[in-house]
Amino acid sequence: MQDNMLRRLFILAFILLHVAAYAQTEKEIIDMVGKASAEMQSLECDFVQTKHLKILNDKMVSKGKMYYMQPGRLRWEYTSPYTYTFILNDSQVLLKNSTRSDVIDVNQNRIFKEIARLMMNSILGNCLTDEKSFQTDIETKGQEWIATLVPLKKDMKQMWTKLVLHYDSVKKSVVMVEMHEKTGDYTEIRLDNIKINRQIAESTFSIQ
Repeated sequence: MQDNMLRRLFILAFILLHVAAYAQTEKEIIDMVGKASAEMQSLECDFVQTKHLKILNDKMVSKGKMYYMQPGRLRWEYTSPYTYTFILNDSQVLLKNSTRSDVIDVNQNRIFKEIARLMMNSILGNCLTDEKSFQTDIETKGQEWIATLVPLKKDMKQMWTKLVLHYDSVKKSVVMVEMHEKTGDYTEIRLDNIKINRQIAESTFSIQ
């Protein structure tokens, strides 16, 4: 359960980093990310996650909602076909399903600590210039802007071979994230009904 959750938390860093940014050149992208990150106080959206399994030639679809609020509060909640929630609030993470819940101290787990660092860098707009963590390639295809990030650090390489972010140039927001694994499996996360800087109740991020 923790391994899957780590993967999801990690990709959230990039969703938060790019959700409100779009530009034609890499310099413009970096500038836009910094501006959008500084202006984004909260975010709420629906998501559809599709896991493609190479060996079984099958896919698994799940749906839910994501909430984010500065500083450092995040809720990723699956609502269908099962219920599963994880909440990041400062230095604590809550993992909760239908039968149990666990609280983890980020500072006591190396991987969690790295993810928390990436999330904070995302909010500050520093990830695209983090050459120690990722090799980044940015291209424009028609009405779509695509960023491909290849992990350079050992821990992240064990999770994915690459992350691909797709943007709608009209809405100027990310519409899909792909996570590719060594096994040939990959996961797509599509975002919809994105709402930025709307009030979110503090209780949404409660660790209990």
